[in-house]
Amino acid sequence: MDGVSLEVHAGEVLAVLGPSGAGKSTLFRALTGEMLPDAGAVSLEGRDVTRWPLWKRAQAGIGYVPQGPSVLWDLTVAQNLAAYRDVAGVGPGDPRVAAVAVGLEGRMEVRARHLSAGERRRLEVARALTRLPRVVVCDEPFAGVDPGGARRLGDLLRSLATAGAAILLSDHHVSEALRVCSRAVLLLDGAVAAAGAATEFADLPLVRARYLQP
Repeated sequence: MDGVSLEVHAGEVLAVLGPSGAGKSTLFRALTGEMLPDAGAVSLEGRDVTRWPLWKRAQAGIGYVPQGPSVLWDLTVAQNLAAYRDVAGVGPGDPRVAAVAVGLEGRMEVRARHLSAGERRRLEVARALTRLPRVVVCDEPFAGVDPGGARRLGDLLRSLATAGAAILLSDHHVSEALRVCSRAVLLLDGAVAAAGAATEFADLPLVRARYLQP
């Protein structure tokens, strides 16, 4: 990363977009505590959480949907949600409410290995929501999800922002990401190259030249 500085506020969705290899997942892993940055700082509501591990950031209210598969394959949907809540600590939120939010309420006793790819992705989103997080970091939340399911997840993220959460989102489904977000930034070679409101982002010259090429 090269001097990336971002702020996301309660009530908004910020999309971090860019081609593969731009540094989006590395940035998100540093923000959530999955990896520690070599330099710089991560702040949550004025607190320096740079050296905090992932579990402690989860307890503080950072929900995380990682890019790669992370469900516990031999556990049911209900057990996956309960296991995450055990790690993140007791707090506000109800795993079943989170399951309803992503449309998995009828699959609670199904083992994760028997879910479709889209259902597993929805389970990972539900898991991040079990403690009513103040910040949700989503790395490719729409990957493997059918268009209708992606739209529902996008609407869910917008509703969370409306309710007061801060949402960080990265996805290669650019149209859905821009539909959901308030603002967007373009990451190129580990640095922020362009930024703008969602409504104007696709028309920025650098975005069109380096990212949304015809």
